[in-house]
Amino acid sequence: MIKNIIFDFGDIFINLDKKATSKEFQKLGITEVSSELKSILNQYEEGTISTDDFIAFFEYNYKVTAKEVVFAWNAILLNFPKHRLKFLKDLAASNQFRLFLLSNTNDLHIANIKEKWGSVLYDEFKNCFEQFYLSHEIHLSKPNSAIYQFVLDKNNLKAHETLFVDDLKENTDAASKLGISTWNLVPGEDDVTDLFIKNKNIF
Repeated sequence: MIKNIIFDFGDIFINLDKKATSKEFQKLGITEVSSELKSILNQYEEGTISTDDFIAFFEYNYKVTAKEVVFAWNAILLNFPKHRLKFLKDLAASNQFRLFLLSNTNDLHIANIKEKWGSVLYDEFKNCFEQFYLSHEIHLSKPNSAIYQFVLDKNNLKAHETLFVDDLKENTDAASKLGISTWNLVPGEDDVTDLFIKNKNIF
């Protein structure tokens, strides 16, 4: 029986344009992801470098402005459909499950979301979850198995009683190896509001 649900954030609740940041960087002349750039991206996602250092890397190596970097970086973030918030609030109010958020999210993205949404909506969303885990705050990221084990251990969750919802198959595959039930939600085909329809075999 499923007692706990761990949700991803991007393309589960908030819509993303996953190609937008790459397109904006290309306009700035950043056309290849070097090993050094990939390392910086990973470090920033796990919060081991600051936002200032992250931006400074681009300013120094690609001769772009901080404003250009921030605009390109946040281009991925789209809207948050109201029907998903209603679904989440109703689910939280039912008290049927322990709800958690687990997202590979960095400081710039969260700052942008807070600014766009406003504190009332952001808190309304965040308060639906028992715990709200962002990669840059816990210094772990998906699909590393350590991040799933972290959530299980911190909250005394049993893997076989837990469902993990994510839009990336590599992330759900990694969670599955720990015995966690998973739903690899496909953006454009699935919606989180169909949670119980698409997963009725485990509920």
